[in-house]
Amino acid sequence: MQRREFITLLGGAAATSPILWPLAARAQQARMPVIGLLGSQSAAEWAHLVAAFREGLREIGYVEGQNAAIEYRWAEGHYDRLPQLAEDLVRRNVGVIFAAGSPAPALAAKAATATIPIVFANGADPVKLGLVASFNRPGGNITGISFLTADLGAKRLGVIHELAPTVAVGAILINPTNPVAESVARDAREAARSLGLQFHVLNASTDQDIDSAFAGLIQQRIGLLLVMADPVFLGGRLQLVALAARHAIPAIYFAREFVAAGGLMSYGTNIGAAYRQAGQYTGKILKGAKPADLPVEQPTKFELVINLKTAKTLGLEVPPSLLTPADEVIE
Repeated sequence: MQRREFITLLGGAAATSPILWPLAARAQQARMPVIGLLGSQSAAEWAHLVAAFREGLREIGYVEGQNAAIEYRWAEGHYDRLPQLAEDLVRRNVGVIFAAGSPAPALAAKAATATIPIVFANGADPVKLGLVASFNRPGGNITGISFLTADLGAKRLGVIHELAPTVAVGAILINPTNPVAESVARDAREAARSLGLQFHVLNASTDQDIDSAFAGLIQQRIGLLLVMADPVFLGGRLQLVALAARHAIPAIYFAREFVAAGGLMSYGTNIGAAYRQAGQYTGKILKGAKPADLPVEQPTKFELVINLKTAKTLGLEVPPSLLTPADEVIE
């Protein structure tokens, strides 16, 4: 047999042999950069945001399953699982960790590694949390996208109070396991005091807690509700919107997704766009950029979204002072 014929035969065998081709496939996969996605919620709840993250990756040149792999670790709403999940990604020696959801995944990733690059996307102030030294110069191995939804509680309370100015008793629903829950509740109380509102803080971190919180809300004759920016609530938005409708409680949320599901109104940033940016940052780091050289991105625009159908059902007349500046009105 001629040498050229032998090489051709060997190549054909490699392509068709059930023994040899998986080895080749595994070798190719091994060369792919691996991203570790550390999420506070579940894959089902975060599907649309993971899609936005993948879109950002694709814009930088990385497609999952083709030239990049993603290892998913979901805490399913149990924040106490995050440190172990973060350590697992570190042992896997992923190229970048993307911390998705509340600040808790980013804090867990930071505690687990000082060398693997980390990209976060959450609504808290990363400087106050100690994740980065500053927005412009993050330092260390961490950078990301901060959509600052956690700091908008006073603004949201003012908006919902403008829609329901005769209400005397209000409340905020918080997740006490969120690292910024205490400061969010404190700011909301101060804002309520300035508006002359009696104010309550309701705690919930599970579906059952949310049901119990609404039962207490009715007993205390609470007339409007502010929902804290938290992944547990975003994942449970259908339950929250349904309960608010059932009990005829005007509520304001932190993301458009709630209003699209039938909620009254929201004020915040576009979370999907933030996840897309996080995908771009992750792709840039895979190409060699240093987290310390990538400033923490912040939103340049906040969106007010109003559902007129829900307002009508609640017997509320939306004033021009809210309709005119609204970015979107759902009818």
